[in-house]
Amino acid sequence: MAKDILSNLKPPAGSRKKRKRIGRGQGSGHGGTSTRGHKGAGSRSGTTYRPWFEGGQMPLARRLPKRGFHSPFRVEYQVVNVESLQKLAGEGKLSGSITPETLMKVGLVKKADVPVKVLGTGELKTKLDIAAHAFSKTAVQKIEAAGGKAQTISSTPKTNG
Repeated sequence: MAKDILSNLKPPAGSRKKRKRIGRGQGSGHGGTSTRGHKGAGSRSGTTYRPWFEGGQMPLARRLPKRGFHSPFRVEYQVVNVESLQKLAGEGKLSGSITPETLMKVGLVKKADVPVKVLGTGELKTKLDIAAHAFSKTAVQKIEAAGGKAQTISSTPKTNG
């Protein structure tokens, strides 16, 4: 075996493959239809298939059973629990009146354009005036028991559809 010298280096056998040169006549071995087959959309120029196209068979979205009713008017809320408000108030990050913008700055809420709902999980000992798009009954009870106020903001919430 020859010694590995720069002038003798070659790629391993089978690692390099010749490119398929299409449209170069009969002598190329790909003449005639140029590997496009006979007739049909794939043989024509300018055709594209959508990624979900399944060659004319019944598409997956139509084969699967549909169940139930999906309201286009359903409102998706960002949920904030009373216990997380208490935790941040205990750390000194929340005090006084709280709005969805305040909750976003603190990191309890991710998006500004999605409505906020306060739920009553956990305990609240700090007096907080909270303004949100919706409240659960237990959340209102716990906020008022701590001496705060629960104010409902009216806005046009983003629907699911």
